[in-house]
Amino acid sequence: MRIGIFLPNWIGDVVMATPALRALREHFGETAELVGLLRPNVADVLAGTSWLDETVQYTRKTTRGFWRTAKELRQQRFDTILLLTNSFSTALLARLSGAQQRIGFAMHGRSWLLTDCLYAPAFKGNRMPFSAVQQYLETVEVLGVRTESRCPELTTISKDESLTDDVWKSFGWDADQKVIVLNTGGAYGAGKSWPSEHFSELARRLATSHDIPVLVLCGPAEKEVARGIARQADHPRVVSLAEQPLGIGLSKACVRRSLLMVTTDSGPRHFAAAFKVPAVTLFGPTDPRWSDNYHPDAINVQLDVDCGPCAKRVCPLKHHRCMRELSVSHVLVAAQSLLQRQLNTQAA
Repeated sequence: MRIGIFLPNWIGDVVMATPALRALREHFGETAELVGLLRPNVADVLAGTSWLDETVQYTRKTTRGFWRTAKELRQQRFDTILLLTNSFSTALLARLSGAQQRIGFAMHGRSWLLTDCLYAPAFKGNRMPFSAVQQYLETVEVLGVRTESRCPELTTISKDESLTDDVWKSFGWDADQKVIVLNTGGAYGAGKSWPSEHFSELARRLATSHDIPVLVLCGPAEKEVARGIARQADHPRVVSLAEQPLGIGLSKACVRRSLLMVTTDSGPRHFAAAFKVPAVTLFGPTDPRWSDNYHPDAINVQLDVDCGPCAKRVCPLKHHRCMRELSVSHVLVAAQSLLQRQLNTQAA
């Protein structure tokens, strides 16, 4: 049996898909070939994991690219395709692949392209908050797959660990030095951002309270923000990755070496769940139930404002109260509680 799996397009969603991938492998063992179909930008998320027999990277930015992908998928001769994506275009690609069984959620007018449709919970015509982890698990359950754990899981590869060793040396740290990581970014939009001056103050207060380095993570688009946070913190123990060779693998390895992560509701926050690192997540315009990763050692912090959660990428009212009025002291209390628990565990 040959099973193709359309993986999500966002880093965090791919992490949230790992319980489903793990369950598939545990269920089928070596009796099925599992092939991940994914965008190039998320390929490194799964580096080092063993649930997939192979991966096929695809792009469909142009009409020519779409039809090229359709041809490549047809050559794969899949028996079944699982759609962990919700787009119409991936459902159409699944239909054009020739796979006899095509499983996914019925939305965006694509139900006629699927052989097995699932339906998200709704109330009076509106979709109810429903974790992506659960959505992916329900998709694979159509094949008789069951799972005992909904917790995400990742690993790192030796190349990325070696690169992280070099980064640690550049900061003057031993290879086994544990850190506190701050994740400030978010591809979703400005609506999820916490003010950089808040992050700077939080970093300074954490570094002052504990003899633990604070490392500001960043992607290529957030380098200037990360530099500014470290500069504003004005503390020798607060540094950023802005001058380092950035990549998903480096970010994963940094999180794996952490005692605590404080993060916006963005993709890398799920690395903490996958590596069992305690995490404080700052929620603004989004409902935490949509991205619940079932992390047992996490605290979600969110202000109760009358206009939210609005799910907008940019605050439509221009005041962005849900994030701007989320105080450093409020976040620090949550961070200190998780950090102290970690330190107590290490000392025991």
